[in-house]
Amino acid sequence: MAGERFYLELEPPEERLRHAPHVVIVGGGFAGVRACKALANADVRISLIDKRNFNLFQPLLYQVATGLVSRGDVATPLRQMVGRQRNVQVLLGEVTQINPEGQQIVFNGKAYGYDYLVLATGSGSTFFGHENWRTFAPPMKILEHAEEIRRRLLMAMEQAEQTPDPEARRFLQTVVIVGGGPTGCEMAGATSELMRNAMRREFRQLNPSDTRIVLVDPGDRVLRAMPESLSQAAQETLEALGVEMLFKGRVQTMQPGEVTVGTPDGDRRLQAATVIWTAGVRPSHLGKKLADAIGCETDRSGRVIVAPDFSVPGHPEIRVVGDLCSYKHTRDGNPLPGMAGPATQAGGFVGKDIAAVVSGRSRPTFSWFDFGSMAVLDRVDAVADLRGFKFKGGIGWLLWAAAHLAFMPDRENRYTLLIKWIFAVVSQSRASMLLTGMPSQHMGLDAPDAAFPMQSGSGPSIAEPGAALRAAMDYYSNQVSGLPTQSGSGDSAAAIK
Repeated sequence: MAGERFYLELEPPEERLRHAPHVVIVGGGFAGVRACKALANADVRISLIDKRNFNLFQPLLYQVATGLVSRGDVATPLRQMVGRQRNVQVLLGEVTQINPEGQQIVFNGKAYGYDYLVLATGSGSTFFGHENWRTFAPPMKILEHAEEIRRRLLMAMEQAEQTPDPEARRFLQTVVIVGGGPTGCEMAGATSELMRNAMRREFRQLNPSDTRIVLVDPGDRVLRAMPESLSQAAQETLEALGVEMLFKGRVQTMQPGEVTVGTPDGDRRLQAATVIWTAGVRPSHLGKKLADAIGCETDRSGRVIVAPDFSVPGHPEIRVVGDLCSYKHTRDGNPLPGMAGPATQAGGFVGKDIAAVVSGRSRPTFSWFDFGSMAVLDRVDAVADLRGFKFKGGIGWLLWAAAHLAFMPDRENRYTLLIKWIFAVVSQSRASMLLTGMPSQHMGLDAPDAAFPMQSGSGPSIAEPGAALRAAMDYYSNQVSGLPTQSGSGDSAAAIK
């Protein structure tokens, strides 16, 4: 057993826990929190470790990015969620090493023992070997990404309002979104609604018809995981919102203000002030660390291949759940999808299974319920594939809203989200349009990087042909986002790099 010396406390825990097995859960996402709650009544001591002190509801990050909701509506403090469990200690920090033979991890620079280890560190974004694109095109994995995207969108509109050159305004009003999955489609619809409604009602110089949103995808349709009929319905809805589709397109190069996309008809250059990346995910670096430590097998994406009880071969005390694992013990043999539903169910199963092992009870068998997939496209328009039943339009949106409210872990946030969604539908307004982020890049501040291209004395004269567009692109090329530029350095809310 791990013993008292591995439990970080100023005072010894209650008597029944002093010599209880120590369960370390790394990652406070859907799977990690559910595993922790499933162990609430077990005679174990739990350490829940994460680099963030909150649980993030990632499916709604795009709504933070487009000003529909605020950051507090999609994030819940971990201590608020599990802190009242008498057998749980929430620890803020980072795990850097794993020693399976010694049953230890290195946490905040110190060795920390465990009897059971649950790894639930999730996934981050991947740029498929082009990590330098990360600065030009923020992904959508953490709060900082969503707020950076919102800052870029709002800054582009604010700048366009003061730009006399029509060509420069069109550049500032152009958004390129890479990836036609659920996140990309939801982002495209929400961005179109944000920019067109805001320009129509709140900006005096901008013409909503000059807004251009381009959705780039390497396939031949959006939402390829859904039935073709729903994919077609989603495409029609997005096109009605003014979103351009660029299918069979792969990004070749990217630089500030410009994306080159390779298509069967040749390369296309897209000039845009804002580029958003939703094209791919990769498991956290913990999968590789574990594979290197014990020689366990991983799939092509780097996910750890696990047994039916989510353990790794030769180490029944180590469980891997959520996006970090490749679980193929399903009825059809296909891996569990990397979504909130399967992760939550897997976390709950692992918690119950560990509790059964500790108490000597019969162990459960894992089976998961497929809730289907869905994507919202407009204020009251969504597509949903629920176990073969297809829905779209208003009914699809109601099902989408009900499902997301049900999965939202915090009751207060459920009420807040519902109110803000109703407010958005009725008023066609956004609840969180604050321009936050890098203060030195905001208008009117005396800093070198605060100079806007249209500011008097800054950049070339607007009388020169194309000068305004070049000045606008120069400004965006000098933007410093403050986001991580190294692979995996900030994509995951997990505790392990």
